[in-house]
Amino acid sequence: MGTAPRLEPDAAELSPDELKALHGLMVQVRHLDASAIAWQRQGIIPGYAPELGQEAAQVGSAYALDFARDFAFPTYREMGVALAAGVDMVEYMSTHKATWHGGLYNPAETHIAPIQAVVAGSVLHAVGWAHGQRLDGKDGVAITYFGDGASSQGDVHEAMNFAAVMNAPVVFFTQNNGWAISVPTERQVAGGSVAARGAAYDIPALQVDGNDVVAVVRAVRAAAAHGRAGKGPAIVEAMTYRRGPHSTSDDPGRYRTLEDERRDAGEDPVARLESRLLAEGVLTPGDVAAAKATAAELEERVRLGVQALGPRPGSEMFDFVFQQPTAALKEQAANWREESEHV
Repeated sequence: MGTAPRLEPDAAELSPDELKALHGLMVQVRHLDASAIAWQRQGIIPGYAPELGQEAAQVGSAYALDFARDFAFPTYREMGVALAAGVDMVEYMSTHKATWHGGLYNPAETHIAPIQAVVAGSVLHAVGWAHGQRLDGKDGVAITYFGDGASSQGDVHEAMNFAAVMNAPVVFFTQNNGWAISVPTERQVAGGSVAARGAAYDIPALQVDGNDVVAVVRAVRAAAAHGRAGKGPAIVEAMTYRRGPHSTSDDPGRYRTLEDERRDAGEDPVARLESRLLAEGVLTPGDVAAAKATAAELEERVRLGVQALGPRPGSEMFDFVFQQPTAALKEQAANWREESEHV
């Protein structure tokens, strides 16, 4: 087995305007994430997958891309990616409201694939899209999101192998948040690192501090440039920590203590960036207050929009299964209409 080529972080420094934009996005994600948990407790939405502690990994990775040509393939926990990419948050939250599968936003326009609930399901889709870009002679790069737990799925092996063989321009972005639901990484990932697997596929890899948004931006920019230059896939593993539950139906107190969380979580990514930018004079206290006010305004708009979402017609469940409906699907649709709509 050879050694995969090295991948070095992008060397360009981020400008003050870029740093301020990253801070504002992270504050919005933090605020909206906390609000979504409250909405679930209030019965506004039936379920939600929190991302507390992963704001830098998500915002930084999305900010590094060009969504006019690149395409992201998320899981069910990438609200921060969608927000940073400019997706309307009411349309994004429609899935958590259980009114639409995958989100009401248009993937073809936003370049954010529908929310993927199948563990590791998005990796194969990303590789397929990236392979299509290469075949068409285009320079778009796919990024696919998955966790350390999902990396144990066979789909990840198949995707990495296919991408390497076909030289597909895809960034495998792993958010190693320390937990595969209730199982710690050391009991889920042999060797403790997803990035280390890159050598077996001859894929260059970077392991970065996932709580440092600047490090994430620089790593993903390098990985995207690698793919855009025709050099194939790359792996970025952002080492972070899931500070809250796996989902709003999870009780993390059953498998870890608050002391464990405080000890292992590391520095808060939002506070970390804010402290740095205040110390460097990039942000003022007034800027911080304005960012929080903008986040509160966003939360109110999204809450009202989510509450206003009505139910979708049940017949839509049959409309987007196949491009050409099969006989069996047509029969099921007819039976449903007869039983539910009495037609």
